[in-house]
Amino acid sequence: MVSTKPYLIRAIYEWCVDQGFTPYLAARVDQHVRVPSGYAREGQIVLNVGPEATHQLKIDNEQVAFQARFNGMAHQIIVPIGNVMAIYARENGQGMTFDVSGMQEFAEKEPGSAEAELGPPDESPPPPASPRGSHLKVIK
Repeated sequence: MVSTKPYLIRAIYEWCVDQGFTPYLAARVDQHVRVPSGYAREGQIVLNVGPEATHQLKIDNEQVAFQARFNGMAHQIIVPIGNVMAIYARENGQGMTFDVSGMQEFAEKEPGSAEAELGPPDESPPPPASPRGSHLKVIK
């Protein structure tokens, strides 16, 4: 089954553009990410993915790819969906964050194996139900 993550990234991107905001994409940088050297800090990078800053932007189910200029030089940028940490509007910070821990481990599982199909095991049980009653009141 395809992850919902690329669909959510596309939705937040469209919302930002529709509202006149500048969409920013935060990503974890590793050997699978293609960005110009020297721009990542502490293994992370934040990219302006707005229409004015990118050329040939493509957000598919596997990666975010586009061309952008860094110090006047055009570069091809590729960020696998598993490395996307957040997408948000620069102007107000509204958007969505994503957990990237364990994503690479999951991506490296053999396709078709039980582990790959089921995903990583849950490490903690769901929280217990709240012992108190509903906060709603009946009004007559």
